[in-house]
Amino acid sequence: MPAPRLLYGITIFLGALLLFFVEPMAAKQLLPILGGSSAVWLTCLVFFQTTLLLGYLYAHWITRCQATTWRRHVYLVTLAAAVVLLIAQKIFPPEIGQGFDHPVTTIFATLAFTIGLPFLLLSATSPLLQVWFQRTKGGTIPYRLFALSNFGSLLALISYPFLVEPHLTLKLQRTLWSVGFLIYAVFCAILARQLHPASSPADEPEPAPKAPSRAKWLWFLLPMAAAMQLSAVTSHLTVNIAAIPLLWMLPLAAYLLTFIFAFEFPTLYHRGIVVRLLVVMLASLGYAISKTDVSLPIGIAILFFLAECFLAGLFCHAETYALRPQRPAETTLFYLLIAAGGAAGTFFIGIASALIFSANYDLAISFFVTAALAIAVTWNDGWPQRLLWSTATALLLFFTIMLHTAYAREAILEVRNFYGSIRVKERTGPHGGTERMLLNGTIQHGTQLFAPGLTRTPTTYYADDSGIGVALHHCCDARPRNIGVIGLGTGTIATYGTANDRIRFYEINPLVRPIAQNLFTYLRDSPAQISFAEGDARTSLTRESPQNFDVLAIDAFSGDAIPIHLLTIQAIELYKKHLAPGGIIAFHVSNQYLNLPPELAALADAANMQSRLIESQPDDSLGAYRATWILLSSNTAFFDQPEVAAVAGTVPTDASLRAWTDDYSSILPILQLSHH
Repeated sequence: MPAPRLLYGITIFLGALLLFFVEPMAAKQLLPILGGSSAVWLTCLVFFQTTLLLGYLYAHWITRCQATTWRRHVYLVTLAAAVVLLIAQKIFPPEIGQGFDHPVTTIFATLAFTIGLPFLLLSATSPLLQVWFQRTKGGTIPYRLFALSNFGSLLALISYPFLVEPHLTLKLQRTLWSVGFLIYAVFCAILARQLHPASSPADEPEPAPKAPSRAKWLWFLLPMAAAMQLSAVTSHLTVNIAAIPLLWMLPLAAYLLTFIFAFEFPTLYHRGIVVRLLVVMLASLGYAISKTDVSLPIGIAILFFLAECFLAGLFCHAETYALRPQRPAETTLFYLLIAAGGAAGTFFIGIASALIFSANYDLAISFFVTAALAIAVTWNDGWPQRLLWSTATALLLFFTIMLHTAYAREAILEVRNFYGSIRVKERTGPHGGTERMLLNGTIQHGTQLFAPGLTRTPTTYYADDSGIGVALHHCCDARPRNIGVIGLGTGTIATYGTANDRIRFYEINPLVRPIAQNLFTYLRDSPAQISFAEGDARTSLTRESPQNFDVLAIDAFSGDAIPIHLLTIQAIELYKKHLAPGGIIAFHVSNQYLNLPPELAALADAANMQSRLIESQPDDSLGAYRATWILLSSNTAFFDQPEVAAVAGTVPTDASLRAWTDDYSSILPILQLSHH
């Protein structure tokens, strides 16, 4: 007896749910070994889209096989292999390889060995089961099952940051996911065994005409543009806020919604309305990103970018659906080209762009490509549409050139790699001399004044009255100090070094050290003995013997985002091992979007340490910014010093917060999106 329609629906839904639960779970697992970089998720997206393409290829190949029995056996063997693999390693092996110098290879290799085969099978589910369903039941291809698959994906995406991550540890997530995959494998085995030896594709009548070449090109190019939009918008949000599942999931949810609307509710798509809205969004946001010195309040920026991502995705996917094939035999090719476009788009933004360009033009390029494709799609709609999109494309090209000019203005260096885009700007400072500043994306990470007598002045977040300044001035009486710094930047903290001090910097981005040594003089001018550790700081500290730091400064940022794995109970236990008796851990928590002090208060409690908050005020004459530092120490005498007690306040607490661990962290409770 053939499998009922319901079992097909349940299996496709479950497959999609599992597919999109494992994505944030796997990426979150990888974040710590690559310094919490926001590029981890983008590179994971490239892997996921590429494996999705391989999954569709697999489905295409299986449905092209002539012999049903052979086809079924290959599928069942692959399914069994995935289950055995999963049981053998419980999704992830305990140790993930280290590879800060080859991050893309590390991510691809780790994901391939851990979730590669299960992910491939989950990817193949929707197109494979649609063809099986059509062969068993007859009739046309059930495109609505594709929408059901997208609904399962969307449900997983929305529930992960809001329900799963805040309440379940990573270990429990992995266990539940494994159980889900076993159930899925059983359902698939049942469907494969009940498959009719129906007529093979060669015997099927093909009354419908073949799809033209133009349509096949657009099956690839339109999803490519949508995937470029998804990747560029995600990157823009995570670099400026934090590399967290919530900001990975929102653009992906908007992207998936467009698939659901396009394939399940095609009548809701009105080209005339969508293209008008899209052209306004592209032009206005294109103009906004070309103004590098102006930023929108982040809550508004997130809404605008998500709306643009949704409109662009809806346009691309609805137009792709409108060009869908009428022949059942071309169905898997249709999905295959959609997946190939998705893989190409994410690959360009996630990997190629960082290799080709020295600055970040991802958003500008994805906007331009979308507008250029809109010309091709709406060409037959008459002159008004051609004129509208030709003008929009020309405008977006102009904005991209404006962005390039803005980046180049005052820049003496522009470089980019996996860890982000870095610029060094030089301009005349308020003191008449020049000043140089280091920027990661749009966020400033250090400035040096080159006016006479000011080259060794600690600026930005490290001024004498800042938390780190207070800690270094009052930690050690007059004896030599041993200082550790996670995050090099321009090396400003080296200005505090005296002849007998030792300072050790931990820095993951290989581009940063040569910049700090050659374009800034803080390191060169410091009489202290300076050493460096490359790679992720936690990995380095785990390998090193106790360093006996009097002060350990945690000052690592990717854009404006702080790597979460440096702020867990296990991280603090590691820092404590490297502290001298009575030593101080200084956390730099100046941040526009995350209210970190209450979380650090919870971590201090968990570590049995005292915590104090020091907020210093800006001083334009010395290039100092408002800075928030939190000092942790078991040394009561340090906090009791009158000079420290006068500036140190209590750290605000929040009883509802759980202290973060390597197995549990949720940024949702401390996110503040109303700030500018």
